[in-house]
Amino acid sequence: MAIMIGTGDYRYEYRPDWVKLPEGMEFQAPSAVAVDSQDNLYVFQRGDPPVLVFNRDGNMIAQWTRKDGVPADAHLVYVGPDDGVYLADRDAHQILKYTAEGELVMSLGNRDRAELQAPFNHPADMCVAPPGSPLAGEIFVADGYGNSSIHHFSPSGNHIDSFGSPGSSAGEFRVPHSVRVSVDGRIYVADRENNRVQIFSPDGEFIEEWTDFKKPMGVHIDTAGIVYVTDQVPRLSILTLDGQLLARGRTFEQAHNVYTDSAGNIYGADVARHRVQVFRKI
Repeated sequence: MAIMIGTGDYRYEYRPDWVKLPEGMEFQAPSAVAVDSQDNLYVFQRGDPPVLVFNRDGNMIAQWTRKDGVPADAHLVYVGPDDGVYLADRDAHQILKYTAEGELVMSLGNRDRAELQAPFNHPADMCVAPPGSPLAGEIFVADGYGNSSIHHFSPSGNHIDSFGSPGSSAGEFRVPHSVRVSVDGRIYVADRENNRVQIFSPDGEFIEEWTDFKKPMGVHIDTAGIVYVTDQVPRLSILTLDGQLLARGRTFEQAHNVYTDSAGNIYGADVARHRVQVFRKI
């Protein structure tokens, strides 16, 4: 019998056999997943090789090897509107941008050098504001482990500003673990150790918080403006941009992040059990 999660218009069937690894290969602590405009799936893992790429049928089509030890420490991965692939190289204190073919084209931060409340100190996640947004093309980084900041960069990687500080009040963070920007320019931050998602204006001013979470780890916004939040219940929550709950269900043990494809299917990285989970929308 198939495993189903979700309710109403957001119901999904678990597909444990979708990902097809070559014979003899296993995932090695997959930390994050992301999907490009062609529905190719990128898996960022802590073992070797660090990046695996699968086509829309689940067949592996590429793998990226480390070059001079880069990337060093897999955390989260994001695919931008131009299909550029961004990696949070957490313990090297950098954000790396690659082409879809695996060529490094930009790096943010000083490699192997942490900064206090400045870019970066074990960064967790990054995103690019979508087309149509007042911030279109600009880069945001959740500097989550050593710092408690969101950093804002131009499309070419110039630092514009930062906001946030350690704490639990509005606009403060305790491990800002994931970040996304909506088409209207609002900035959504999974504030993990404060058990909430905080929402900010395009200028970084606090708007509101959503508190019905236990250690939220990943936030994702699809092209229709639907928000997906994973937490450590473990649970997946699906909401509108204004926080209306649309569906909720128990998922995998360590849902470090989730991503959707053009059909609304959900992909997730399950670090603890060394697997990638796929939920087909029905």
